Amino acid sequence: MVESLKEQLYVIPLRDAKRAPCWKRSNKAIKDIRTFLKKHMKTDDVRLDKSINEKVWERGSEKPPQKIRVRAMKFEDGQVQAELAEE
Repeated sequence: MVESLKEQLYVIPLRDAKRAPCWKRSNKAIKDIRTFLKKHMKTDDVRLDKSINEKVWERGSEKPPQKIRVRAMKFEDGQVQAELAEE
């Protein structure tokens, strides 16, 4: 088992997805999550958990959430794995 080097909780705003056409908003939200994590965790290898994808897409492609709470773990090889943070 590889130990995580850094673990962080983030609340990622997804309001920029509203600027996309209504049929592309959830796609844009997923891309925004990836770019946010690349910037804040300082790596290019970002893996998103299935739970994040399901949360963004649960109301369809036209209505992604305004923000999402994510737990990101960075490992020694530079890989970042993100999952939905439980309340």
